Amino acid sequence: MSLRILWADDEIDLLKPQLLYLEKRGYEVTTVTNAHDALEEAQGEGGDFDVVFLDENMPGRSGLDILPDIKRARPRVPVVMITKSEEENIMEEAIGGQIADYLIKPVKPTQILLTLKKLTEGKELVRSATASQYQQQFRELLMKINDGPGHAEWVEIYKEIIAWELRLDSSRAEGMADILAMQKQEANGEFSKYVVRNYLDWMAAPAGDERPTFSHELMRQKVLPHLSDERPTVMVLFDNLRYDQWRMLQPILSELYTVEDEDHFYSILPTSTQYSRNAIFAGMMPAQIAKRYPDRWLNDNEKGGKNMHEGFFLTEQLKRVVRKDVKHTYTKITQIAKAREFEDKALDLLTNDLSVVVYNFIDMLSHARTEMEVLKELAGDESAYRSLTRSWFLHSPIYGALKKWAERDVQLVVTTDHGTIRVNSPSKVVGDRETTTNLRYKLGRNLSYEKRDVLEVRKPEDAGLPRPNVSSSYIFAKEDKFFLYPNNYNHYHNYYKNTFQHGGISLEEVVCPVVRLRSRG
Repeated sequence: MSLRILWADDEIDLLKPQLLYLEKRGYEVTTVTNAHDALEEAQGEGGDFDVVFLDENMPGRSGLDILPDIKRARPRVPVVMITKSEEENIMEEAIGGQIADYLIKPVKPTQILLTLKKLTEGKELVRSATASQYQQQFRELLMKINDGPGHAEWVEIYKEIIAWELRLDSSRAEGMADILAMQKQEANGEFSKYVVRNYLDWMAAPAGDERPTFSHELMRQKVLPHLSDERPTVMVLFDNLRYDQWRMLQPILSELYTVEDEDHFYSILPTSTQYSRNAIFAGMMPAQIAKRYPDRWLNDNEKGGKNMHEGFFLTEQLKRVVRKDVKHTYTKITQIAKAREFEDKALDLLTNDLSVVVYNFIDMLSHARTEMEVLKELAGDESAYRSLTRSWFLHSPIYGALKKWAERDVQLVVTTDHGTIRVNSPSKVVGDRETTTNLRYKLGRNLSYEKRDVLEVRKPEDAGLPRPNVSSSYIFAKEDKFFLYPNNYNHYHNYYKNTFQHGGISLEEVVCPVVRLRSRG
């Protein structure tokens, strides 16, 4: 279907070369010589033009005069102002009147064509260019995935996939997005195999370049060495913050802070709050925590809050690692009322050497999405989930606090405890009544499961995990699998499919950002 153009100019007869140029290229041009006729065309039944070219200096009413009337009649139609004058005030008036572009007479045919392409084909051109670039790099990314990457290379592959996801989000290149989703799925398959092959060896090996930095080493390796006597450090841990969600927050924070270092760590297994976040603040693996502080560790099947002692664990770790008095506080935000109160008193934290803030909203968002139909609609896919995270952050009390801190000389650390993955593939498991209910990992006795879908750990101590019973073992779901019992299988399949879960092995859950920033203020 050809694009329809309305061109209003009192010297239209002098524009025949331009009009012929456009008609040869398939554009349908309606011409008028005055403002009255231009308005009549725009307001009439056939006035649904794709672009309006409007002469700024016609006799009678000028183009600037009738611009508001045209925009009222056709608010979505872009208007290009054509003028003999280059005076700045005229263009300011036109821009204030919502023109899409302007051209200076004499207008060359190629200028007109470029303007039309920019206004009517710009998005499609961006989509095509983005898709073409991805097609060129598709094979290169595939080779990286299948070339036996190490733990650091896997992080770079994941970051590259996320970068392409974000580019394809903005360009709406749906065909390429589907191909990228398949490539991401393949990457998760290979990454899961890589973790299965190496995880227990990593747990037995000392820290170093041969293995990733894990949750229990985060504070010791990535945060505490950067404490400064010159400025306070605020560490904000967003529960469930994936790397792609961090990328949504980064441009917002970059207006307030300079990124000094963007790093990463691997979450321990299971990639769940009880295990990974306790490990972060204790600086120990869960088995060590349970042994050293038996009254402060609860196993999955025991009643009570599983993350009630993180502030205590942090204090104990500071005593062991820093070996000097570090003035510090620990704050956990789980309710909006407390969050608003926290925002009001945010500057009080800057009297400390280290202030740790755990902010739980993203975790609640992912869980609420499972329960609430409205959120399922709002966050129906990865792109919408990212967008919802950004929208929440811009209106959150923590953003208000971050803006206050940015006015002072502050070091900021942004990190998480683990990510989440959108699950799609059910995997049957059978266990007794004591078996845990988590969809991405199970702890129990005499578990029956599909071996190809899991990493099985029959000796929990080999993975640094507690053993509640002599015969207890763990299984961790690979890729986008989620565990279902045979009872009511179809019901729970439909209920949990396409929801965001954590506890297992995937790039989204395991690869965690830790970013160090400095306030611009």
